[in-house]
Amino acid sequence: MLGEETNAMDAAAMNALLAKQKAAHLRDGEPSAQIRIGRIDRAIALLIDNRAAIEDAINQDFGSRSREATAFTDIAASIGPLKHAKENLAKWMRPEKRKPTPAILGLFGAKAEIRFQPKGVVGIISPWNFPVNLTFGPLAGVLAAGNRAMIKPSEFTPATSELMAKMFAGAFSEEEIAVVTGGPEVGQAFSSLAFDHLIFTGATSIARHVMRAAAENLVPLTLELGGKSPVILGKSADLEVASARIMNGKTLNAGQICLAPDYVLTPRESLEPFIAGAQASVSKMFPTLKDNPDYTAIVAQRHYDRIKGYIDEARAKGARVIELKPDGEDLSQQEHRKIAPTLIIDPSDDLKVMQEEIFGPVLPVKTYGGIDEAIAYVNKGERPLGLYYFGSDEAEREKVLSGTTSGGVTVNDVIFHVAQENLPFGGVGPSGMGSYHGVDGFREFSHAKSIYRQIKADKPLQQMRPPYGPAIRKYLDGQLKR
Repeated sequence: MLGEETNAMDAAAMNALLAKQKAAHLRDGEPSAQIRIGRIDRAIALLIDNRAAIEDAINQDFGSRSREATAFTDIAASIGPLKHAKENLAKWMRPEKRKPTPAILGLFGAKAEIRFQPKGVVGIISPWNFPVNLTFGPLAGVLAAGNRAMIKPSEFTPATSELMAKMFAGAFSEEEIAVVTGGPEVGQAFSSLAFDHLIFTGATSIARHVMRAAAENLVPLTLELGGKSPVILGKSADLEVASARIMNGKTLNAGQICLAPDYVLTPRESLEPFIAGAQASVSKMFPTLKDNPDYTAIVAQRHYDRIKGYIDEARAKGARVIELKPDGEDLSQQEHRKIAPTLIIDPSDDLKVMQEEIFGPVLPVKTYGGIDEAIAYVNKGERPLGLYYFGSDEAEREKVLSGTTSGGVTVNDVIFHVAQENLPFGGVGPSGMGSYHGVDGFREFSHAKSIYRQIKADKPLQQMRPPYGPAIRKYLDGQLKR
């Protein structure tokens, strides 16, 4: 059983485990739809049967996170993709017919198709912010595609990681799914293994190391990263609705979300109404913060210090800083690492809060004159994982959509595109590569094998062989023209 002893698992032991899974994959061949569904059913049962234990472990790791938040974002949000994959994988597994080229070969009976074949063993490196969801979410596509998996969860959520190791060991053989726990050294060795595919969810800075390690074995990668996902408030935006939805997204998990709105661009005339709306919505969601289990703590002291540093620097350099907390509530002395939702108004671009992904409940708000100015500002930075536009002006919306590049977009809300199983989820450039969810996850973790079946009659093919004569010249004259 993988558990505490895996903390000391070295590269040799991980290689042996990988070899065991690869050998089992070759021995057993492609799993049927029934076997894949059985594995997915076991994964769903793990989430349902261990709900209370998962809620307890994540609360322990964060210091304070409500059962409802965990049930919503980590458990229910994992069951949905697994059920979707279960319901659709038989259809996804069917060969995809293609037309042969040139078309005349099809007339003579040639056939072309794509078969989706399991890659083999997929490595999953999952992060701390949604430690269960960002393990089980990718696993839906991995299992639907017929693969086996080795999982390296985050050392920042040790209780949850150890719980998952025990959960999987109780329901799967280590030939099917194995969990390897441990710190950065284990993670580095894990990313160097010769997987058939590797998916990493986490920080862009760490992804560079993962990509270098994977390159040694030419392991194909899916990287789900992050960045500074902007919100553009159009002049036609309903500010009351927009501010409530933005602040809901920013305070969910205390902003510790790769898709959290990172900064807001608002028309100058909308600034004060937006601030008022943000204050009202936060007050409604969180009448108190300090001892309110609905408001999540920051996961670790170093992240708490980092986020507080953004606020302190902005205040020291003269920015307008607005803490959205109940009057008189003092968070300087508290049991947990909670930071109040905080707006930083029109910060200068040299502040760290405008240069780094925030990953916390701090929201810079910048003003703009015209929509072209807002688009240009977004395009100055690296391409983000998400972009959010609020407004009812269709022409302006299309200008934003066509004038910017991001991994995905939600219009008139934030984050919600990640919940769509029929849309691929992924980044672009520094915010990631590859995508998963639904059929796109099935295909990401499958090898699309091209198969061509030649015509039976040989005479039509003879003209392509020496000695060349009038037939091939006629064919070439027909092809080599505009």
